[in-house]
Parts: sequence; C-alpha cells; structure tokens
Amino acid sequence: MNDREPDLAARAMDEAKAMAKEGMGHPSTRPVLIGTAVGAVAGALLPVVSVPLGMVAGAGFAFWQRIKR
Repeated sequence: MNDREPDLAARAMDEAKAMAKEGMGHPSTRPVLIGTAVGAVAGALLPVVSVPLGMVAGAGFAFWQRIKR
C-alpha cells in the first residue's frame, strides 16, 4: 500500500459520511439497507440470531462489500 491510497478505516469513514450527507441519493445507501433487511429476515428465521443482531450483521456485510474495493 502506498501513502496516497487510503486505508480501510479512512474509506469506511468517508463512505459513512457521504451516505449520511446524501441519504438515499448515495449509491451505497440502497445496498446497505437491503443488507439490513436480509439480515433482519435471517435473524427472524434463525434460532440463535436475534433480529437486531441480524440487521447489524447484514448492514455490516453490505457496507463491507461496498468499501473493500
């Protein structure tokens, strides 16, 4: 990694700020919300995972997919 390439934490922070600022107009917002919904359904169906935990996991996974490029 060179000095000009931002690290994962910096990319995540920039992406989260942009999502908060632009709302539904940001290209990452919709996939993260879909991931949240999928996680909530998984949390409701799986006996060891609660709905809130599923939502957080789904949103986190979708967010990770957007920033890992």
